[in-house]
Amino acid sequence: MPHLSNPTTTNDAGAAASADDDAFSRVSAHTAPPAGTRAAAEPFEGPLFAHWGDGMREPALRALLLEAGTERIQDRTGIPAASDRTVWDDLDPTTLDGLRAEAEAERGCPWPGVPASLFARYARDGDRRGYESAVDDRQQRLTRAVLLAAATRGAEWIDDAADGAIVLCEQSTWSLSAHDDAGARRGFVVPDAASPYLDLVAGEIAAQLAVADRVLGADWDAAWPGVRERIRHEVEARVFTPFETRDDLWWLGYWRDVNNWNPWILGNVLLSAALLLDDPARVAAMTARALDSLDRYVATLPADGAIDEGVAYWWNGAGRMLELLELVAQLTDGGLDAGRVPVVAEVLRFPMRMQLGADWYVNVADGWARSRHEEPWHLPFRWGLRLGDDRVVDWARGARQPGRPIAPAKGGLPRFVRAAADPRWRDAVPVAPPLPQSVWLPSVQVLVCRSEAGSTAGLALAAKGGTNDENHNHKDLGSVIVAADGRPLLVDIGKPTYRRETFSAERYGIRAMQSGWHNAPAPHGLEQGEGPAFEATVVTAPDGEPDAGPGPAASGTLPISLELDLTAAYPLAAGEHWLRRATLVSSSRIEIRDEWRLRADAAVDGDGPIAVLHLIAAGEVRRVADRVVVSADGRAIVIDAAGLAPELEEWVLDDPELSGVWGERLTRLSYPLSDATGSLTMTIEEVR
Repeated sequence: MPHLSNPTTTNDAGAAASADDDAFSRVSAHTAPPAGTRAAAEPFEGPLFAHWGDGMREPALRALLLEAGTERIQDRTGIPAASDRTVWDDLDPTTLDGLRAEAEAERGCPWPGVPASLFARYARDGDRRGYESAVDDRQQRLTRAVLLAAATRGAEWIDDAADGAIVLCEQSTWSLSAHDDAGARRGFVVPDAASPYLDLVAGEIAAQLAVADRVLGADWDAAWPGVRERIRHEVEARVFTPFETRDDLWWLGYWRDVNNWNPWILGNVLLSAALLLDDPARVAAMTARALDSLDRYVATLPADGAIDEGVAYWWNGAGRMLELLELVAQLTDGGLDAGRVPVVAEVLRFPMRMQLGADWYVNVADGWARSRHEEPWHLPFRWGLRLGDDRVVDWARGARQPGRPIAPAKGGLPRFVRAAADPRWRDAVPVAPPLPQSVWLPSVQVLVCRSEAGSTAGLALAAKGGTNDENHNHKDLGSVIVAADGRPLLVDIGKPTYRRETFSAERYGIRAMQSGWHNAPAPHGLEQGEGPAFEATVVTAPDGEPDAGPGPAASGTLPISLELDLTAAYPLAAGEHWLRRATLVSSSRIEIRDEWRLRADAAVDGDGPIAVLHLIAAGEVRRVADRVVVSADGRAIVIDAAGLAPELEEWVLDDPELSGVWGERLTRLSYPLSDATGSLTMTIEEVR
């Protein structure tokens, strides 16, 4: 089974509810570690240790944090109290009015319920959305109440925030039903209150309550004595104690590969500890444990900074790592600064390199192709300033569009407060995005190119190799994306709404995950295989970033091509092969050339074509003789497959995750091939 790490769904807590997370990789999230495993006793020595050495271990951290003391540790987090009016008086009207409009509509209404029947649905029928939406609604309402209480000092919002904090404290579990181990461990369809599971959302809720406590603590002391003590009690039982005592939590990396859960949970745990614990020595021990675990995640990152889950998961994987590393630098007063760890700079540049134009991005795996305006753009902005990377700064500034809030409340309370507390971000104005001309990421075999750096004009091409063992894998080897003036028209579908089968042996029964629904060939009508043995091999690769470094975007001479051997992507017979070359010929022309040799007697369906070339189009699709025109948002391309006419199949989208990106429908173009050995060059040209 391929790596199926996790996105997330939700929440206030950092967009954990629309990206959903399910922890399945080669091993189930709840599979016990090997008997006798106690890897936690052996400190890990990865990229962070190579940079910091024993400075990241507990004795050195204890010395630093004991000297600082609790009050200074809390101040160093950068989370301002409501009494800091330099922050809260400067919230712009757009941000404040948007928060107030939603909060006023819900104030006085009952808080969203999370009945056991919603939790149990995951075990009973595979549905996880209802429970996650209810938890998410609670968190988002609390975030709005805290922010309005800080901005207005109104008693009604201070009261509403206290209500919300207690509502979360009384919730049976902070873990999502899809993540909780009570079912696997005890056969429960309800949470096991005696043994809380520390998952993504448990960490998110802890950090949300910790930030609320920091912001409104003085107000709660005056009007709501006991609320802060209740918060500390619940975070201790549900988060701190499991983190300090359980080595079987797979995402720690002691006995299993890690993924985005690792930095996401660690960052929230450490922020909560720094804000809630009046014990610098304990904070030091937890920091050391977090860094030892995080080092295992950093060690998995390739030198080119690519994230195989794509941009959508960068925010809640590598982005969470950057947040945690920034927090560590703050807590240690610069003593531990990861800015010079080489992979950090490359990881920071990854989403900037994947931009096609405006809100559109190259999406792979379970990612979505269009920004939802819920990302914490201040995060790469701050890191770009730290590292002196002007292109990353400019890319992030593109999100400071007029009429948009300083940060999305849906992104979570900690992220919102960090953005609001940064005057550089509050004053940032948008500029044109850098849009590198040619990007080649060998670790994931992804090419992104356009004719001119910094311009969306004309066609852009993305092409992908890799393996079918990637995190959140889709069978997409050899697939391409074509955008006109920055808008994708030949597309990667992305992720539908998560259900139980999404992270199970039934995954590839889902249409959006199949190679037949990617822009890829189907020799003998076959689906690509599953697992690491099914891979693409690079025949020729282009020049481009990241070798070009952090300076001006790489400039290259057209044409720019990627040629892949896709033979091993399919269960083909001996002697058969398939080659594909994707080329940006000019600003208005792309060529996809396929060459193949297949055995006629090995056909899966003796009555069908020997192979099929598939394309997935987003927009209006119409035939013009034997060519096809695809158009959307005023952009259009014409596809010519050397006179070969395709069959057209419409997919009417009833999944909000997909229709929210692509609209009402997608169309699959299927070009049948009849020759067992041959070649075909498909041209894609922009229509002006």
